[in-house]
Amino acid sequence: MKQHNNKKVVVIGGGLGGLSAAISLASEGFAVELLEKNDKVGGKLNIMIKDGFTFDLGPSILAMPHIFDALFTRVGKKREDYVKFEAVQPHWRNFFEDGMVVDLTPDKAKQKYELDKLDPNSFAEFERFMAYSKKLCTETEAGYFSHGLDGFWALLRHYGLIRSLLSFDVFRSMDQGVRRFISNPKLVDILNYFIKYVGSSPYDSPALMNLMPYIQFEYGLWYVHGGMYGLAQALEKLAMELGVKIRLHSEVMEIKRNGNKATAVVTADGSEINAEIVVSNMEVIPVMQKLLGSSQVEMKKMCRFQPTCSGLVLHLGVNRLYPQLAHHNFFYSDHPKHHFDAIFKSHTLSDDPTIYLVAPCKSDPKQAPAGCEILKVLPHIPHLDPNKPLSPEDYLAFRERVLIKLERMGLTDLRKHIVTEEYWTPHDIQARYYSNQGAIYGVVADRFLNLGFKAPQRSKQLANLYFVGGSVNPGGHADGDFIRAIGAGQNIGRLGRLIKDVV
Repeated sequence: MKQHNNKKVVVIGGGLGGLSAAISLASEGFAVELLEKNDKVGGKLNIMIKDGFTFDLGPSILAMPHIFDALFTRVGKKREDYVKFEAVQPHWRNFFEDGMVVDLTPDKAKQKYELDKLDPNSFAEFERFMAYSKKLCTETEAGYFSHGLDGFWALLRHYGLIRSLLSFDVFRSMDQGVRRFISNPKLVDILNYFIKYVGSSPYDSPALMNLMPYIQFEYGLWYVHGGMYGLAQALEKLAMELGVKIRLHSEVMEIKRNGNKATAVVTADGSEINAEIVVSNMEVIPVMQKLLGSSQVEMKKMCRFQPTCSGLVLHLGVNRLYPQLAHHNFFYSDHPKHHFDAIFKSHTLSDDPTIYLVAPCKSDPKQAPAGCEILKVLPHIPHLDPNKPLSPEDYLAFRERVLIKLERMGLTDLRKHIVTEEYWTPHDIQARYYSNQGAIYGVVADRFLNLGFKAPQRSKQLANLYFVGGSVNPGGHADGDFIRAIGAGQNIGRLGRLIKDVV
């Protein structure tokens, strides 16, 4: 283990980004203390056992497992000795109102069979689109990920103007990028909905977001054996083995400073913990508002980093099986543009939402009693908007609308078979995780606001305050999803390079 004079690092928040940063820094010889306000680590990766059902409350998809493998390898460990991953196939099952069902699968022959259901041209168009997606991903990995580029000007300096314009399809939205290659409207909807990974709109996000299909097909989709929360438990165990001190029920209330340096954090019980470096897994804007007391001038500088959507999260235990479901499922809106406009333009609850539904018992039947299964239902909805507040009654009416839609699209008598439920609104998400305005995925990707960039990883106010997670580049997006692996893994490498500036 390397030595850095045993410099003291305090990590605020025990999500995957905070745990990964703690592990990385401890492996470099720093003395690391991690403070988590809740009763367990994991952040949005959480767990609840209720009435015989084991609910993973947060992330539902894992991709790029090699990112986590590298975290264990760097300290001489094998990830599979701590947690096992299982491949999920098909990747997604897509349901449409007219009864059409189409799978996304990594098996090329099966994928052709599935897309031939749409029309004779869709598979060839899909192949051309995936070549485009690969190019976007390859260029991004070569600079943005590997060199820790932290904004547009850094991107421009690295790639140059011409290469930036040509490589990243900068003048198109994600939807326009899809429509360059895809003519079938159903396949457009499927590829556009990869935007779920970053909680944004395909009509506003930059075309660069079309790198996500290639990442999914290249690295696969994975499930954590025994439940997704097992990943948090594995990282917690590794962190403790490396000497990381973890304090639960320890909410940070203030970051103390001297000039432009953080000197300590103050917890809710009045404890003051000295720190030479502070790493926050709490989102940037809530940190500025609650822990730093940042001025209106400082907050105004952050206005381009608006929150993503939120979600109405239903964890349902049902006393029957729905054999038509895959592990991951999407039930599409007949009017996708109206759905996204409701979320991101008018900040209202969609009349016809697209619904993401996870059925983890398809991979892991032991998560529910025999003859039963778990359904996690997640339609995207607006983040909390004080100018357009939604009432508890509004959310309950939307819940009913969602369940009725699922019944209409094949989940017969769903409401009659619910035997236990956990129900979260954006208010619950904000209260539990201090996310900005109840957002799930950190900072929205909007080509006109921020070109898809997140907030910088290093504080502009305090030279020794750093950020990891979904609100900073490259983003770790909290339905867990595969970008979470990037957020947990790539930010570690960047954090190590940044910290060398102050040691």
